[in-house]
Amino acid sequence: MFWGRGGWAVAACIAAAAVTWSGPSFAASLRSALATAYENNPDLNAARAQMRAINEGVPQARANGRPSITLDGDFGYTTTRTPGNIFDPGSDWSTATNPRGATLSVEQPIFLGFRTKNAVRVAEMSVKAAREQLKVVEQNILLDTVRAFMGVIRAQVVVNLTAQNVEFLREQVKAAEDRLSVGEGTRTDVAQTNARLSEGMSDYAQAVADLNQAIAVYVQIVGIRPDRLGDVNGIDKHLPRTLEAGLEVALTTHPSIISSLYNIDVASWNVRVREGALLPSVTLSGSVSHRDASGDTAWRDTASVTGRLVMPLYQGGSIAAEVRELKETLGQRRIELDVTRAEVRQILISSWGTLDAARAQVRAAAAQVAAEQLVLSGVIEERRVGQRTTLDVLNAQQDLLDARVAQVRAQHDRVVAAYSLLAAVGRLNASVLGLPVEIYDPTDHYYQVKDKWLGLRTPDGR
Repeated sequence: MFWGRGGWAVAACIAAAAVTWSGPSFAASLRSALATAYENNPDLNAARAQMRAINEGVPQARANGRPSITLDGDFGYTTTRTPGNIFDPGSDWSTATNPRGATLSVEQPIFLGFRTKNAVRVAEMSVKAAREQLKVVEQNILLDTVRAFMGVIRAQVVVNLTAQNVEFLREQVKAAEDRLSVGEGTRTDVAQTNARLSEGMSDYAQAVADLNQAIAVYVQIVGIRPDRLGDVNGIDKHLPRTLEAGLEVALTTHPSIISSLYNIDVASWNVRVREGALLPSVTLSGSVSHRDASGDTAWRDTASVTGRLVMPLYQGGSIAAEVRELKETLGQRRIELDVTRAEVRQILISSWGTLDAARAQVRAAAAQVAAEQLVLSGVIEERRVGQRTTLDVLNAQQDLLDARVAQVRAQHDRVVAAYSLLAAVGRLNASVLGLPVEIYDPTDHYYQVKDKWLGLRTPDGR
């Protein structure tokens, strides 16, 4: 079982309690959990596969300007019977032929109203926009990993705190019963301690359920079950020093904003592609054929070269309507860029405030825990001399437990807030974090396929 007794400490949460573990000696740090999720998370791998599919749009666009070659062949059998003189049955005669032939045709676009060139630009801009979206997915997965990792830590610490609380309450029940047996206590004291013990056991059961849920989320995101969690490495060195510096970086380099800029380019080139349908097109085609019509020595070879010019004059206004539609889409993409910038600004400012608040809560929680520990020790001593009741001790213990749980949550919130701020800046990625992984480079696949003329296999051999 993941929760149990043994010893471990987490830098971000050790002040809350002495946390105990059992199981293998392997300890997964937050850094290693992030590395595992970077390599194994199915959502991230699916996004990479989608990126590779989008890369194939470039050779598809280039194909519109390349020649097309077809080979057409046919083979037939024809029989003909002609009656002769009716008075001479032997005068009937018949013929049989097997007409056959083959034609090789080549068609080469010469000019298509710049549509091929502009379609390639659309595909290239789509690839660049998709790369930035892949960075956004990577950020989201890594941030989810941080939340899952810290969620398991928080849940495990709460389990241990509630377990310690149950042990303390059991001691209080025994002490109350002992005092009752020697005439120094009352049945009310015993009832109160038993009631608190039942409540503590209920809290422990809920804490275990929360831990199991946190583990399930961790497995879903990281891909493996945590055996033992270790250090939480700080990322303060990667965070902006000031809010203004963070805004300057985010509004310049955040992948969501860069993706929106590329989407504007995509929309702009789409307008030009459709406008090209109003321009003339020129194609050159040639064919070579061999024909055997009679099945004997009669045959015929034919070769031809044809140039074709098509000048569109009027299409009922459909092309013009499509161009106007694409121009409106271009305007929409420009507005979406402003929306994205506003969202990035809002999230960054919110994340900055959340981190400041979390740091203050950590300091306040530490002071509260220290004070509640002194209170509990003092109340226990005062009860021994008759100045406090058992209920006072139980209340002091509950206050200390609540303070420790609040401290654990504050530590959890501080770590998550720090990584959330890094994501808001747009720099939560494997390279910045220095994860021990091979960094996925989407350009490798792009350069492998962008100029391919043929081949059904993907670069990895599928």
